[in-house]
Amino acid sequence: MLGMIDGNGHPWSWSAIVNGYDPARMSACPYPVIPRYLDAQPPGTVGIAGARVTHLWTDRPAEAAPVAAATFIPHVVARPEDVIGQVDAALIAVDDGFDHVERARPFVEAGLPVFVDKPLALTVADLRTFIAWHRAGARIFSSSGLRFAPELDTLQSRLAELGALRWISAVSCKTWARYGIHLLEPVFRILGPGFVSIRLESSSAAEIAHLVHASGAEVTLPVIKDGGATFGTLHLCGTGGQTHFQFADTYTSFRRQLVNFIAYARTGVETYPFTDTIELMSVLIAGLRSSTAGGRHVPIAEIQSELAP
Repeated sequence: MLGMIDGNGHPWSWSAIVNGYDPARMSACPYPVIPRYLDAQPPGTVGIAGARVTHLWTDRPAEAAPVAAATFIPHVVARPEDVIGQVDAALIAVDDGFDHVERARPFVEAGLPVFVDKPLALTVADLRTFIAWHRAGARIFSSSGLRFAPELDTLQSRLAELGALRWISAVSCKTWARYGIHLLEPVFRILGPGFVSIRLESSSAAEIAHLVHASGAEVTLPVIKDGGATFGTLHLCGTGGQTHFQFADTYTSFRRQLVNFIAYARTGVETYPFTDTIELMSVLIAGLRSSTAGGRHVPIAEIQSELAP
């Protein structure tokens, strides 16, 4: 488990989901939502059989010891590269998509399966690097936990009732760069590949993305900087009806995500095509380009044409 930056507590949560945790020591976690959803699980059920987080590195060394103590990690290392030769896979646990290539490089080059926290890459050059690594056989996994949200299981069983989808909206918080993927991933699960274009308009309070999909559905994704109270709200409108809900089962979403990565690390069989991730990152990058250009309409094909070797 490698890396921890401000606003991202995944070493606390992911390590606990894999290893189990000490509730008393978990109370030191600076993100109260994490012990809250861990403590909501039935006693003795937290943990993933056959897998262990054995090594930890954090960007600020002083932050490692409390995480390790709370989540039963036996080894804290001085450098991320120190885990090479000691572990079967690496998790890059920071959500800075501008920094992932250099964080992942040592482990990709060592031949380890690598989980890279969302978003995988936020520049064409970095995405091109990950594509080249993947084509060369590297095992790279990256997603939002909401791809695996149990609420989507229920929704999928009801989609036919809605008829042809005409409009989807989903709400996030923070920024498009860090949290836009939390909206795109579940929408992608619903609509499939085929995003055509994006326009991202930005203000001091929010970033609002308007996307067009090849299915004919249009998508509005507001990223409200202080919108934590409404994070994960999803609304779908179709020719036969509408539905709305809010993603709430964070624990199950993260657990499924980790289980899928562990299976991929063991077998090399992808849960879903890497082309999904390429398209999603292309949309994120196109959104950033649109915002920089004052809300210019950016075709997704514009980004994808730049990814060619």
